[in-house]
Amino acid sequence: MPEPANHSAVLLIQTAFIGDVILATALLEHLHRTEPGTPVDFLVRKGNEGLLKNHPHVRQVLIWDKKKDKYRGLWRLLQQVRRADYGRVVTLQRFASTGFLTAFSGAPERIGFDKNPFAFRFTKAVPHVMGAGVHEVSRNLHLLDPAYAGPVTPPRLYPTPADEAAAAEAAALAGGRPYICIAPTSVWFTKQFPEEQWLKLLAALPPQYTVFLLGGPPDVEGCERIRAATTRAGVINLAGKLSLLASAALMRGATLNYVNDSAPMHLCSAVGAPVCAVYCSTVPYFGFGPLSPFSRVVQIEEKLECQPCGLHGYRKCPLGHFRCAHGIRTSQLLAALAESEMVK
Repeated sequence: MPEPANHSAVLLIQTAFIGDVILATALLEHLHRTEPGTPVDFLVRKGNEGLLKNHPHVRQVLIWDKKKDKYRGLWRLLQQVRRADYGRVVTLQRFASTGFLTAFSGAPERIGFDKNPFAFRFTKAVPHVMGAGVHEVSRNLHLLDPAYAGPVTPPRLYPTPADEAAAAEAAALAGGRPYICIAPTSVWFTKQFPEEQWLKLLAALPPQYTVFLLGGPPDVEGCERIRAATTRAGVINLAGKLSLLASAALMRGATLNYVNDSAPMHLCSAVGAPVCAVYCSTVPYFGFGPLSPFSRVVQIEEKLECQPCGLHGYRKCPLGHFRCAHGIRTSQLLAALAESEMVK
């Protein structure tokens, strides 16, 4: 339960997916820089709280269990939020549930996007601009400062000593050789580079690299299929064996990390890990691209009338051919590695 606060305290709300929470940490960096004395609490969905474990700029993490007693839990959260006496409550989402928490929080400042169904109850409703090359981090920063026109503040995560130790133990499996990480899966089929395409890359990667396959517990089977199908030596399946923060720490030491347009890309951004993001059905224009110092985006070079086919992705290609993924050449991925080797 949140501790009672004075009216200077801020509550940030982001109860969507892992990547959304990671990108929202840019606001923590901004607040720490511009308002170092302001206490900040952060509300996330159950399962994502580990991202903020021991985060130096977060006072408390509030958790909403969306899978168990969802709406009764939302009501209990509202009571906790009202008792905490926040000065500002900021929802980074356009959905009614978090808009409800914000609108009835009792905070003097209630802030969110104008597309939220409860925006009429906000004290400040900020236009939500999707596309036009505006990054999600910039969209979020405008909630705190609508006039903000500075550089995009990268998100940042802080792996704990235990996470760093787990990453070091995993890296030791490479036996001192350089390594590459591949996070081959995605919740959405049309955001996921196909397994046969990953296998082509594995066959073509220079032999000196150990390759770690990364993912969460739901990704273990998919990563194992890839590991079992490749003839390449030195491919190690670490899916389900590392926390998100430990995975981020491991990725930071890689020569390059190959990812989809999904959470692992944002993990790289949050620790400055070199990344090659493979875009299939989606496009960076939506504003969710990588923010690492070394970032490369690979997508089909051919112009497709059907790309992008949606903001998030689909369970299958709407047209059945999935050319946006199968049309990407292995040489494009290898070119990103060659560039990363020059700056490593």
